[in-house]
Amino acid sequence: MTQKRIPARFYQNENGKEPVRDWLKDLDQEERRLIGTDIKTVEFGWPIGMPTCRPMGDGLFEIRTNLPQNRTARVLFCIYQEEMILLHGFMKKSQKTPKKEMDLALERKQKLEVGE
Repeated sequence: MTQKRIPARFYQNENGKEPVRDWLKDLDQEERRLIGTDIKTVEFGWPIGMPTCRPMGDGLFEIRTNLPQNRTARVLFCIYQEEMILLHGFMKKSQKTPKKEMDLALERKQKLEVGE
C-alpha cells in the first residue's frame, strides 16, 4: 500500500475543538466525500499543484474542491512537523479568497507554531 506522504490532521484550538471537522460535519455527505477525496489526494500526492492545491503565501496552502450547484469549498492548511494541519474550511463566494479567511488560518497557524 502506498504511504501517505503527508498525513492530514485537524487543527485543535485551546478548547480542544477542531473547527475544520465541525465545519465538515455541517456539510452534506456528498460534499464531505468530495472534500475528503481532495484532502486524500494531497496526502498521497504531496507536493501537488493546481487544480487541487495551491500555495497561498505565508506558509499556507489551499485545497480546492468544486461542489455540486456551482459551490466551491476551500480548506486552508499548513505543513507542521511533517503533517498537513487543516486550519480552516469555508465556502468560497468570490474569485479572491477573503482576507478574513486567510487571517483566521494564519492566526491558527501561529498558535500552532508557538505551541499554545
